[in-house]
Amino acid sequence: MQNFLDKSGGVTLISGPCALESYENAVSIASKMKAITEKLGIRYYFKASVDKANRTSAHHYRGLGFEEGLAVLAAVKKDAAVSVVTDIHEPWQAERAAQVADMIQIPAFLCRQTDLLRAAAETGKPLNIKKAQFMSPEEMGKVAEKVVSLGGDKIILCERGNAFGYNSLVVDMTGLVRLQKLGYPVAFDATHSTQISGGGVHTSNSGAAEFAPHLAKAAMATGAVDVLFIETHQEPASALCDGSCMVKLSDMEEILEKCVQIFKIVRSLSHACP
Repeated sequence: MQNFLDKSGGVTLISGPCALESYENAVSIASKMKAITEKLGIRYYFKASVDKANRTSAHHYRGLGFEEGLAVLAAVKKDAAVSVVTDIHEPWQAERAAQVADMIQIPAFLCRQTDLLRAAAETGKPLNIKKAQFMSPEEMGKVAEKVVSLGGDKIILCERGNAFGYNSLVVDMTGLVRLQKLGYPVAFDATHSTQISGGGVHTSNSGAAEFAPHLAKAAMATGAVDVLFIETHQEPASALCDGSCMVKLSDMEEILEKCVQIFKIVRSLSHACP
């Protein structure tokens, strides 16, 4: 299937804070990331959850609320002049989110939910579908087939790490190549792949964001990845959601520059091969 994201075959980036905290915080990140990606020739989507419904605890911050969050996302989209992505958790949210979002994200735990996929497919928007931590790459083929049968034709399959015993994740780089063989654009979520689910004394997630740049570079070296997903924040330690997994905003340009270099080298080598 043709990569609908970028006809020139360049890198696409989905990046922003895990959850919306405020207009000021979001527009600052979006504006900075737009400047970086324009400099590096990367197609950019600003991502933030308007309502993070899958937090470990009912007491954890989950965003600004669905309607208020969408209003803020719309303002960021307009004022920073960026395309935007947000996730949905229930079928009724799809049509409303599509009024603002340029791409809709399906959370990993929900990637097999037929009614959610149907509602998302019916919007006609591109879908970034996270692969569940308990699924093989090949099983995502069935997810994609389901979306196509429901009318969706713009699909990205996103790797975000595989369950490795309790709490831990591991990234199988061969899985990215196996996802690519399904015929859809492949994304790699470098930040959630460092997550330690429930690892914060079993009351919250923790993570090891220092490894995210290494995973991102390794993923680009496979030649299978079209899209990088990297969550970022000005001060991850003070972020209200998943701060331990996010990359510091001031580090993003250097990381992305290296990833683009690797992407170009690998693609040039593959084109050179008979």
